[in-house]
Amino acid sequence: MTPPRARTWGRIGHTPVIRVRGRGSGRVSMAGMACYKPGERSRLIYAIREYRGRKGEPKGFVWRDFRDLIVRARIQLGGPIVLVWDNARIHLVPPLKAFFEASADWLTVFQLPTYAPDLNPQEGVWSLVKRDIGNLAAADLGQITRAVKRKLKQIQYRPHLLDGCLAGTDLIMDG
Repeated sequence: MTPPRARTWGRIGHTPVIRVRGRGSGRVSMAGMACYKPGERSRLIYAIREYRGRKGEPKGFVWRDFRDLIVRARIQLGGPIVLVWDNARIHLVPPLKAFFEASADWLTVFQLPTYAPDLNPQEGVWSLVKRDIGNLAAADLGQITRAVKRKLKQIQYRPHLLDGCLAGTDLIMDG
C-alpha cells in the first residue's frame, strides 16, 4: 500500500514535523472483493499481507492467494460468483486463467478495460482505508497493519459504505 498523503495544520511560520522511527522498510498489501447481490446486504471479503523484507518472502500477493480468496468468497457467499476483475498483471497469469476455466460451473469472470479504476468499486474501498490512515504516524509496520485491519472491519459492518462504492462507479446491478 502506498503511503497516503494527508493535510494537517500548524501555526503560521511553524511547519509541523512528525518524527517517526524505524527503517522504513516493509509493505502492507491488501486484496479484496466487494460483493453485491440484489436484495441482500453488501459484503467485503479481504486478505492482508505484510512484507518485512525478509529473504524469500513474497512482496505481495501471488496467484494462489487470489485463487484462495475467490474460493473463500464462494464458501462464505454460498453460491456461484460473477467476478468483475481489473487487468492487473497478476490477474492475467496462466495458472489463474486455468483455475477460472476449471471453475466455470460456479465462476464467471469479466475483465474491466485496461485502465478503469472509475469502474471498480473496490477502488472506493481502498480510498476509504487510505483516507482513514492518512495522518497515522506509525511506529512500526504492525501498527499500520492493525489500523488497516480495523478500518476494513469497520467497512465490513457498514454495508452502506460498500453500496456507496458501487454507486460511485455508475454501474447498475440487474437482479
